[in-house]
Amino acid sequence: QVQLVESGGGLVQAGGSLRLSCAASGRTFRSYTIGWFRQAPGKERDFVAAISWSGGSTYYADSVKGRFTISRDNGKKMVYLQMNSLKPEDTAVYYCAASDLPYEVTIDWASWGQGTQVTVSS
Repeated sequence: QVQLVESGGGLVQAGGSLRLSCAASGRTFRSYTIGWFRQAPGKERDFVAAISWSGGSTYYADSVKGRFTISRDNGKKMVYLQMNSLKPEDTAVYYCAASDLPYEVTIDWASWGQGTQVTVSS
């Protein structure tokens, strides 16, 4: 199983940018679909973006399309979430998660990181 650690969160003004990183450990990292999720206070955890094991396919929530970009470097066992044009409503704890299935058929994500806080001020 893969272990995940997120970093890169912080406080940013609206319109600014942040890049989140998800560092993985485990020999089979390159075979995992990786997703980013977020949870705002008092709300459910929502899907943000996902990337296939090869990086050839990416998926985004409508709320972040055109603003966020997910990418991965299998050699470094890293997944990134570049967040541009940030809005106050993007404020949340962001989590990365791993699935050993393609995104289209993933129901339960096998591994989760501990999360990193992103706060966007207006």
